[in-house]
Parts: sequence; C-alpha cells; structure tokens
Amino acid sequence: MTQTPADSVEQDLTYADMWFDPACPWAWITSRWLLEVEKVRPVRVRWHVMSLSVLNEGRDLSQGYRDMLDRAWAAVRVCVAAEQHAGPEVLGPLYTALGTRFHNNAEPTTEETIRAALVEAGLPEDLIAAGRSTDYDEALRASHAEAMKLVGEDVGTPVVQVEDVAFFGPVVTPIPRGEEAGRLWDGVRLVAGVDGFFELKRTRTRGPIFD
Repeated sequence: MTQTPADSVEQDLTYADMWFDPACPWAWITSRWLLEVEKVRPVRVRWHVMSLSVLNEGRDLSQGYRDMLDRAWAAVRVCVAAEQHAGPEVLGPLYTALGTRFHNNAEPTTEETIRAALVEAGLPEDLIAAGRSTDYDEALRASHAEAMKLVGEDVGTPVVQVEDVAFFGPVVTPIPRGEEAGRLWDGVRLVAGVDGFFELKRTRTRGPIFD
C-alpha cells in the first residue's frame, strides 16, 4: 500500500495528552500554550477531564474556595457527558468555549454560561442536565484517577503526558506564543524527560493573564 502525505504527517506527530478542569485559570493558560505549540511543532493535543472538586475532597479549605469547587462540578460533569455523547474530539471545542467564557470574559460558572458553551461547540443543550447529576461521576473520577496515576497525588491541574513522560504544569503567564511557545515546549520535554527529575518552582509574582 502506498503511503500518502497525510499518513506520513500523522506518523511524524507527537501527541500531548492534557487533563484539565475548565475552572482552573492556570490550566487554561497551559491549554492555550499547547495550541500555540501545535502551530510551531509537529504536536497534536488530546484532551481529557480531571476535577479540582475530586482532587480537593476531604481537604481543609477556605469557604470561598470550597464554594468555587462546589460550582465547578457542573462543568466537568457536562464535559464528560459531552465526551460520551459525541466522542473525545469534542472536548477541545467545548473546553475552548467554556474557558473563553470563564476566564477571558469573566462570565459566571452558571448553567446559562455552560449552555452557551454547549451551543457554540455544536452540542445538544440538554447535556446541561449532566451538571446537576451524579450519573457521570464514575467516568469523571476514572479520568481524574488516570491523571493522578501518571504524576502522583500532590499536584493539581493541568497534567500533561508526552509519550512516556508526564508532569504537572507548566504554570506560566502570560500565554507563550509563536516560537517562544515552541522553545518552552522543547525545554519542558527536556527537563521532564531526565530520569529522577521532579520539580522546578518559584513563587508566583503575578496572576493569570489571558490575553
């Protein structure tokens, strides 16, 4: 069988799997960075759901953060329902629609906002009911557990896996674009791929910038 150019391109791609919670602003920036990486490196992103609400179950948290986590259940449940309804390829457009509203536009994490994101992603509005139900929690917890198995329990969202290497982050702001995004990708892969490498960290001196 003759190999087509499209087959050759597909074989040359590196896949990056990212686990996200739409409520997390830092994961949102990481996701937009990965889309920039797709433009300058032979990379394709595959999207998966994890949950800050699941991650923080049983932890001693401020009431304000706990309230945020209670609201965050709806979006991740709807994402899982959408994935089961239309396949994993719908998660990218739906995440973009949700994240743009939650973060860039500072819209509230309400049913009205989630419903508008479903419509934008070409999905049935009645999927909004999943946000009020526990019917998809088993699948949500399984997806979340898959991410935690890769990186351990002492990190959060986002989780990224590239081939046989997985890591939390990178946590960065503003969104690296163009070749800067590509250089960060190269560097992250380099350090994360070193056997026994675990952590680089410094105090955050600015909040998330979404422009």
